Amino acid sequence: MNRVSIFTFVLAIVVLALGCGPVPLPSSPTPLPSPTLDLPPADETAFAFLQAWERGDYSTMYDLLAPDSQETVSEEQFIDTYAQVVEEATILHVSPRILAAYQPDTHAEVAFAVTFQTALVGDFDIENRMVLTAEGRRWGVNWSPALIFPQLSDETVVRLTPRIPSRGNIYDRNGLGLAVEGELVEVGVVPGKIQDEVTLLSHLSAVLGKTAADLQSRYADAQPDWYVALGRISAETAQANYDLLTSIPGVELRTAWTRSYRPEVIAPHIVGVVGPIPREEIEQWRAQGYSGDEMVGRMGLERWGEPYLAGERGGRLEILSVEGRQVAVLADKPARKSSSLYTTFDREFQLKVQNILGQRPGAIVVLEAKTGRVLAMATYPRFDPGLFAGGISDWQWQSLQSDPTRPLVNRATQGIYPPGSVFKVVTMAAGMEVGKLTATSPFICRGTWTGLGAEWRKTCWLRSGHGNIPLSKALTVSCDITFYQVGLMLNGLGQEVLPDYARYFGFGALTGIEVEENPGLVPDPTWKITTKGEGWAPGDSVNLAIGQSELLVTPLQVAVMMAAVGNGGTLYRPQVVELIASEPSSPEWKFEPVALAQLPVSADNLAVIRDSLHQVTSAPYGTAYQAFQGFGLSAAGKTGTAESGQQKPHAWFAGYVPADDPEIAIAVVVEHAGEGSVFAAPLFRQVAEAYFNLEPAPTPTPGP
Repeated sequence: MNRVSIFTFVLAIVVLALGCGPVPLPSSPTPLPSPTLDLPPADETAFAFLQAWERGDYSTMYDLLAPDSQETVSEEQFIDTYAQVVEEATILHVSPRILAAYQPDTHAEVAFAVTFQTALVGDFDIENRMVLTAEGRRWGVNWSPALIFPQLSDETVVRLTPRIPSRGNIYDRNGLGLAVEGELVEVGVVPGKIQDEVTLLSHLSAVLGKTAADLQSRYADAQPDWYVALGRISAETAQANYDLLTSIPGVELRTAWTRSYRPEVIAPHIVGVVGPIPREEIEQWRAQGYSGDEMVGRMGLERWGEPYLAGERGGRLEILSVEGRQVAVLADKPARKSSSLYTTFDREFQLKVQNILGQRPGAIVVLEAKTGRVLAMATYPRFDPGLFAGGISDWQWQSLQSDPTRPLVNRATQGIYPPGSVFKVVTMAAGMEVGKLTATSPFICRGTWTGLGAEWRKTCWLRSGHGNIPLSKALTVSCDITFYQVGLMLNGLGQEVLPDYARYFGFGALTGIEVEENPGLVPDPTWKITTKGEGWAPGDSVNLAIGQSELLVTPLQVAVMMAAVGNGGTLYRPQVVELIASEPSSPEWKFEPVALAQLPVSADNLAVIRDSLHQVTSAPYGTAYQAFQGFGLSAAGKTGTAESGQQKPHAWFAGYVPADDPEIAIAVVVEHAGEGSVFAAPLFRQVAEAYFNLEPAPTPTPGP
């Protein structure tokens, strides 16, 4: 019986004894019966080789090769061979296991199997065999590329053909495009097929707009049979140069895709952008099946929705001859179609809100008051997402990054501001719930206040004072001194009372919206001692009561708060995704309101606050009365004029419409503009008129 037959016979017996199934690689190999020669078991070396492969320790593997094998392949070539296979096949991990071993003399054979875990084609198993030769008392592995895959040799190569679904689109709630796929043509080369490099570089340099040196550097280290992408051109440019490009040996044209955004620049911070994978993130993207040179979501919904928009990649992994003939298929995985995102806002209304904000630095947020749907979100300055579609240049990126107006910041969700008097809603709620104040609780405002001591004298915005005033009216007229007193009272009841109520109303925490946001800051005694090394003083609660102190909030948080006040007390998570679907008729996910919390305010106390907010726009003494004269619906809201650290304060107005049964909640902030009643309230009104299709009435010029 020849040696192969003996090996086959022994292997069959072992497999039958194991129940015809592979066994895991043991923690140490089972010793083989001692051969006639005084040699250690060969499978110990095989085991060590396979363990090192599992760890990716190629140097240890090389040390275990037989001397003859080490003479035919250098350690560098050995390591490069494994590294290239790992990269081409997108291998994440290998799990080898010994099946059987045969050691008759100074030659031994070990049967083993390997499970390959890959990013692109899934998991697959390969059975293989390893031949070892004894030199003295040492076993060495007889190596060839076939130890990776049986069909791999010096005459064959591993080739992966990716199956990449086209990127899903982003639509408005009516199915109108916001970010869609557009076709480009990718120009690349196969280095081994280049015949006249000078001519090739000359023509490609002109077509792609890149220097010959730049193009050459891209494929300088590539294998002869690799395809290397050099650049992308429009379909029109490709058509105009088609005859030229296809006549140059070594040049290949492939269809590529690019992101196309609305020319009007609609909601760029919500829709987001795609961009190249940063170098420091390449490995984590490759683990998900990306090659590393794709354009992926880098901001907004493009980033949040990457798993849906990109679909699931697949591919065919095969062994090819050097001539390109298929030798074996190792794995074949189909791609899963990508899904599109349908947003909660209407493209036309979003554009109207952007135009209402205009070129005023600031933000406007419009929410559906009883669900949390984002109906519009405008921020200025904005940026053009089209700059990112084909890969933004370094100078363009640096220009955006260094722009002092910060156009990449979504001021609606990432901009943080002191809320000013808008926060008095929270202070009033805490005063009524914890301090047991009522709508008629009396206060007196003489224009100045020395409740913290004469040296800490404070003034009201109305220097002449509001006189005797009940709490409910104090909110309507935004009396600072009333709220100083409420803040001082709450501090006496507990330094944490007002900070806690700020958090109950949604401040100091992420809302959970799908795009980037800032949690803001709610200062409290713990924060102050940790950050400043100082204890909390009564003055901290007094300043916090009127929305100043160190308190920082986002316009989105303010809109969420006002929606909760208007809808009866439910804080809803704001959401900007309506559907996730390959086909809108069969959604994978559909919008459902998500209640985050219930305001800790009784129905009676909330009714008092709501009535006071309605009086802001409807009573002659309300701070926004003039801005809403002639308005076709009832509105409730609160003005805010927040110190900004500059000469002019930030202007706020936030509330809901209609006042008695709100459909929408709106928050407006205009940076460094002035009084909220003058610069923010009119914008709030215009947004409401646009939403309800009201004919804008002439708005009187606000008085002093």
